[in-house]
Amino acid sequence: MTADPSPTPARYRIAAIPADGVGAEVVAAGRSVLDALAAGSGGAFSFDWTEFPWGSRYYAETGAMMADDGLDRLKEFDAIYFGAVGWPTVPDHISLWGLRLRVCQGFDQWANVRPVRFLPGVLSPLRAADRAELDWVVVRENSEGEYAGFGGRNFAGRGAGGEVAVQSSVFTETGCERIIRFAFDLARTRERRKVSSVTKSNAQQYGMVLWDEVFRRVAADYPDVETESVLVDAMAAKFVLRPEELSVVVASNLNADILSDLGSALAGSLGLAASANLNPERAWPSMFEPVHGSAPDIAGQGVANPIGAVGSAAMMLDHFGLSEQAGRLNRAIAATTAAGVLPRDLGGRASTAEVTAAIIDALAD
Repeated sequence: MTADPSPTPARYRIAAIPADGVGAEVVAAGRSVLDALAAGSGGAFSFDWTEFPWGSRYYAETGAMMADDGLDRLKEFDAIYFGAVGWPTVPDHISLWGLRLRVCQGFDQWANVRPVRFLPGVLSPLRAADRAELDWVVVRENSEGEYAGFGGRNFAGRGAGGEVAVQSSVFTETGCERIIRFAFDLARTRERRKVSSVTKSNAQQYGMVLWDEVFRRVAADYPDVETESVLVDAMAAKFVLRPEELSVVVASNLNADILSDLGSALAGSLGLAASANLNPERAWPSMFEPVHGSAPDIAGQGVANPIGAVGSAAMMLDHFGLSEQAGRLNRAIAATTAAGVLPRDLGGRASTAEVTAAIIDALAD
């Protein structure tokens, strides 16, 4: 009788785009951690990395933030691991639309997921963190809304002060429904089944009223999930004053972008913020990135916080179905901060390399 063959090891092809500033440092850190996980898996899985040199330096050399055929090259990968985009020599709208948003929109990565995690050993400016277990996630509509790119500038010929700029938000029923259903499905996986919808429909009476109507209709399909609808200014206050009431917060592209940054700051630093840009249908690769930006003021000094990038790597593992490994990685992050190995933005003195090494060591425990 012949023994069953061993399972074929899973091999994941990942496109790494460090891009600008500290992106190179934190992507390198995340890759080291993922490779350490793979090395300790007994051959169960491995990562095949391909790095692309796109970003502001590439723009200075070519006049473009990424190659013309960049999306065609990226679509062959299982996932994209992104660093950060932006540099003082390139206007922000060029760097953002030329690379990150080009990938997000080109691959219809319509669900942006940003957890807000309060880690042990990290001092939060939020008093509620001392008395309650806080853990929520912001779900951001990532394909349309305020970042749809509709509009233009005209009348420059009128002379100084005469130009007009129009920026239009775009809300479709399809776009609203799919992100709201995503949020409800996510809420069903959490201890507290609650979805908080955020709009500004009292002032934005077309697109965000459509959002509110779709939210009420979708909510009827999830009678087991608690709901609330909150205006964005009131939700900003709620993040500070009553964060223990939050579980899943779903909002438009701009509102969720702002609120998720607030959440990470309340947890201790933007350097902690992980995110996933998901194409839930898996027709295209999804992209995983920290939220903190390129931080030109500290780039190259070896002091960048890698936790956001490593947390994003954990989200990528979960996307691959490696949930146990993702859990191990998140526990290793928590063990590292609990042990007092903190980078400068969290009040510590540990370098990027030291935090990374501590996370890898914690994986072995």
